[in-house]
Amino acid sequence: MARKVDYDVVLNRLTGSGLICNYHNSGSFGFARDVATKFVGWVGPDDPTIRETMLPHVQRVAEPYAINLSRLMLQAQTELLHDVAWAMPISHWAYELEFGSDTWMPGLLERTGIDPADLRVRNNGSAIEFAIGEPAFETFLLGLLHGLSDSSDFMIAFPDRPALCMVHHHQQLWWMTKEEQLADQLRALVE
Repeated sequence: MARKVDYDVVLNRLTGSGLICNYHNSGSFGFARDVATKFVGWVGPDDPTIRETMLPHVQRVAEPYAINLSRLMLQAQTELLHDVAWAMPISHWAYELEFGSDTWMPGLLERTGIDPADLRVRNNGSAIEFAIGEPAFETFLLGLLHGLSDSSDFMIAFPDRPALCMVHHHQQLWWMTKEEQLADQLRALVE
């Protein structure tokens, strides 16, 4: 069952593993500038806004985009990462539940077993933890991929692995890792 992970735990655990927090109190994490980061972009619909420098990292995913992307994420979690997934807003929960995703996010959280009222007061990127292969993770991902607007994105972190994945509002999953082998394995899931 999905559960909340307080932000101080998220911050300490992820920064303790060498990640950096990009914005104060946010769920936006990344690798330090001096870390050779590999990118893999699983992209649904055509998106002319993707920077030219990122096009070599793009892998097209077939329709139905949201379903295929969420299934690929679960496959990556269970077959490659073998770790819980932490889902966090790139901004913070108070923004998402009051402005960014206020019309649909509360219902999505309830369907995953999380009380939105507890998150609505948090101006930080506390995580929702999903166990390996947990069906609620697919429900949550599908909701994000269908509902996110241009002012909202989410980060998926795997606390025991050097892997991050941004759930982009254009129905895209952008992976970042420092492990070349993991990047190759993520590419192979789509190929």
